[in-house]
Amino acid sequence: MRDAALQERRNRQILADIVRTYIETGEPVSSRAISKRFEETLSTATIRNLMADLEDDGFLYQPHTSAGRVPTAAAYRFFAQEIASQATISVGDREWIQREMGGATSAAEITERAGHILAEVSNGLGIIVSPPLGKTVLEHARMWLLPDGRVVVVLISTGGNTRDKVLHPPRPFTQAELDATADFLNRHYSGWTLEAIRADLLQKLATERERYEGIVQNALSLCDPAVLGDESALHVHVEGTAQIVGTREFANQAQLRELLAAIEEKHRLVTVLNACIETPEPVYVQIGIKEMSEAGENLALISAPYSRNDLVQGSLAVLGPPRLQYERAITAVAYVAQLFSEALNKT
Repeated sequence: MRDAALQERRNRQILADIVRTYIETGEPVSSRAISKRFEETLSTATIRNLMADLEDDGFLYQPHTSAGRVPTAAAYRFFAQEIASQATISVGDREWIQREMGGATSAAEITERAGHILAEVSNGLGIIVSPPLGKTVLEHARMWLLPDGRVVVVLISTGGNTRDKVLHPPRPFTQAELDATADFLNRHYSGWTLEAIRADLLQKLATERERYEGIVQNALSLCDPAVLGDESALHVHVEGTAQIVGTREFANQAQLRELLAAIEEKHRLVTVLNACIETPEPVYVQIGIKEMSEAGENLALISAPYSRNDLVQGSLAVLGPPRLQYERAITAVAYVAQLFSEALNKT
């Protein structure tokens, strides 16, 4: 398909029209349906031959002999990356998303509204992943001693998000020591990520041990991400699960149960979305999510990172069957990520 420039252009347009038609109808696409949409005057026989070539190249398949063609994962990938990625958000979607996001006043409300928007534009899942614990930006720390010697560590991060952990420290602490440790962290490390705090504390121990040993050792004992436990799978907001259940792609009950189990476990979502953050694309598209489950082969993921103070904090995404409105979903994900970042910077 990609050897001759003229043939490539024509085939690419036909493939895009097949994908669009299938997204609209959900039915195998015939050569006659494409001839009505194609800008050039081509016979149905010519289009049928071109569709056969696209099938040979792995972009289409024929459910049965007398049926039209259906896009494969490769066709959806082509469409999303080379066609839909050039789309711009509609005025209606822009205004609607602005209204939905505009009234949110807290990080929790911002997250809930963003998830709802993403679920609605995709007819699938809207997912927001908070940053891993090590990348959490500390605004304030509090610590309390329990009667049995355990310690409650409360970390307040940007936007008022709170994470707490009950620890069994390696040695007994007094409340005065806990107050001093929290005060040290709040005075010196507000606005730092826990990863950066840990690195700086270790450097202080290496270069100025006599000056810092006591307070730094206490801080490392109580606020090291490895000590607190990075349970990032617990910090995933998911909207729209009921919409996935009703799709034809998951009429197979065994596959549906497997998918719902993967969504419930959430750590698989975190693994997939954290990998997306590392990609250079502002909006990442993946067709077939085998990392989640075998049922993930019937899923499409569109994700984008969000940031605060120019630091990537986490990611948001839509997850649904491959037959979705890519132009709308891609532009909506990008715009929600932009507004989500702006809202976090204001909280």
